[in-house]
Amino acid sequence: MKSDELSSEDKILLAASKIFTEKGFSGTRTRDIAEEAGINVALLNYYFRTKEKLFEQVMKVKIVLLFGKIIPIITNEKTSLDEKLDLASAKYFEILSENPNLPIFVLSEIQKKTSEVKSILPFDKLLKNSFLIQQIQDRKPDIDPFHFLLNFLSMTVFPFLGKPILQSFDLMDDAEFQKFVEERKTLVPMWIKMMLDH
Repeated sequence: MKSDELSSEDKILLAASKIFTEKGFSGTRTRDIAEEAGINVALLNYYFRTKEKLFEQVMKVKIVLLFGKIIPIITNEKTSLDEKLDLASAKYFEILSENPNLPIFVLSEIQKKTSEVKSILPFDKLLKNSFLIQQIQDRKPDIDPFHFLLNFLSMTVFPFLGKPILQSFDLMDDAEFQKFVEERKTLVPMWIKMMLDH
């Protein structure tokens, strides 16, 4: 969709997402968002009233983007554990490659005491009793399945969290990082499967 085909509300949300991700909540002014969206501040205030309400809306979109596409994969009772690992890895790396600042943005929000993350995605209900957990327990009954989930998440997400460090020490440029990420799409599920089978 072209920029001139977007509604004012969509333009504001896209601009807010970009500015909040770059500057964080406290470093962002509503004027910055209005300028990025190509509108005036009065129109921004008409749609969202306050910076807090706009941030909350952007946060919901970001969390759904990060986790929403993974939930149907891990809750699918028709796919094997190996298929879930392959599909989730491919989907996570695709989302994070397109939105490399997303993990830092979401993690900083999750850490806040006032975070609305639980109301957006009830992780306890989705994960604790999920079919994925049952599949991991069946495959490796002597180890808590959350070890495998945390390993999977850390191996998937950490390269994006660590990218600024890698680049500040001239260890990888953008092209090398993208190649590294492409390799991890295959390696991460392979490593998790190896852990499950030993």
